[in-house]
Amino acid sequence: MNNRISAASIAAAIGVCVAYAGPAQAEEKAHQSVADDDGALCLTFGPQSPRDISKVDGINPVVFGLAPPRTEMELCNIHTHTNAEHKGPGYSVFVSDGEHGGYACNETGSLSEAELEPLEGEFHGVAPGDTIEVHWVHTTCTAEPGPGLGSCVPEGCENPVLRVEAQTFLVVNDRDALDFMDMVSVKHGGGYFQPGVIPSNTGTPVVYLGSTTGPSYNQSQCSPAKVTWSVRPQCAKVDIATVHEWAEMGNVFEEDHSHGVRQLVTAPELLSSID
Repeated sequence: MNNRISAASIAAAIGVCVAYAGPAQAEEKAHQSVADDDGALCLTFGPQSPRDISKVDGINPVVFGLAPPRTEMELCNIHTHTNAEHKGPGYSVFVSDGEHGGYACNETGSLSEAELEPLEGEFHGVAPGDTIEVHWVHTTCTAEPGPGLGSCVPEGCENPVLRVEAQTFLVVNDRDALDFMDMVSVKHGGGYFQPGVIPSNTGTPVVYLGSTTGPSYNQSQCSPAKVTWSVRPQCAKVDIATVHEWAEMGNVFEEDHSHGVRQLVTAPELLSSID
């Protein structure tokens, strides 16, 4: 693949996700390392995401430099997926192998009745007891926060470097849980747009080289984007009322629903090695 990737080509490729329709418990199917259900592995691409962050092996030959720290990049987009796209020590409960599948937080089955009490709201696809994976997307382009990942690769920015900070949350009806609004707020400091708060007590982030995600990709249909991921290994609880508030108040990202997932990439040929 040509190493020179234009903003337009990435924006077209890192496209759209669909609304979440609700989890269904299922046994995890065995993944093959030689081919995906849709055909042969897309071996001409760089390393892919999401992955099991507890496993470090990968043999994809494409190597690129890590993105700068997020504090030296522009926050360009925030969005959520239901359930977790990655698999980690704190979110290893398999939900299903569909675009509304992925992984749930390990504590899901032990929530109290109060934490699971339904609450009406406007952020579609998220209810108490759900797991969401939040992505704070950063870019080296001169960019402002906006809707879609296209905001991260504006016209005229060639070869953008992307970083995604990821945190998985267990959504509960509890006002003492984390305030989602704190985490999706946007501030401007040090010359860059930055997120308000990203939890710092959910374990040391696993940093690896990968791609963009979303249900339009699988092990046969790969993403061309090169992304540095920083994925926290443990879940945190977030208050459902504040998740709904994000949509009800309106946000610069125009997010009003939680997106589907790309199934876990397991073929070593499509994974980078984690140091």
